[in-house]
Amino acid sequence: MPNTRISIPKLKRIALVAHDNKKRDLLEWAKYNRNLLERHEIYATGTTGETLLRELGLDIIRLQSGPLGGDQQIGSKIVSNEINFLIFFWDPLEPQPHDPDVKALLRMAVVWNIPIACNRATADFMISSPLMDGDYFRIVPDYEVYRSRNIGKST
Repeated sequence: MPNTRISIPKLKRIALVAHDNKKRDLLEWAKYNRNLLERHEIYATGTTGETLLRELGLDIIRLQSGPLGGDQQIGSKIVSNEINFLIFFWDPLEPQPHDPDVKALLRMAVVWNIPIACNRATADFMISSPLMDGDYFRIVPDYEVYRSRNIGKST
C-alpha cells in the first residue's frame, strides 16, 4: 500500500484524556506544561476538561465523558484530522466499563499515526521535542487503496 503525508501544523490540536486514577497526574503534568499548552488548541473529555479549565484557565474544547462517548468523539476527530496529538493517561490496573472504546481510541491514533503519550514520561518527551515548534508531516498508508478494493465482486 502506498503512503501519503498528512500535515500536523505548528498549532497542534491536542486531546487530553485521563482515567479517574490518573487525573491528578495529568493535571500536575498540564500545570507544569501550561505555557506550552496555551500555544495550542486543547480538547478534553468530561471531568478531565472541567478540571483543566478550572485549574489552568485555558480554553478547553470539552467533549463528553469517556464512558458517555467522549473517547469515540476524540477517535472520530482523529480520523477527520481535527485532533493530531493524543495524551491519554489511562489506568492499566483498573477495569473500565468503556474499555472497548479506550481500545478503539488508541487503535485510531495508531492507524492514523498521530503522536500518543500514555504516561507522564512519554508526554514529557513528546511535548519537549523540537518537532512541537513547527509543521510536521506524518506518514500514513493511503487508505484510498483499501477503500476502493473489490470485495465479493466477480471479475
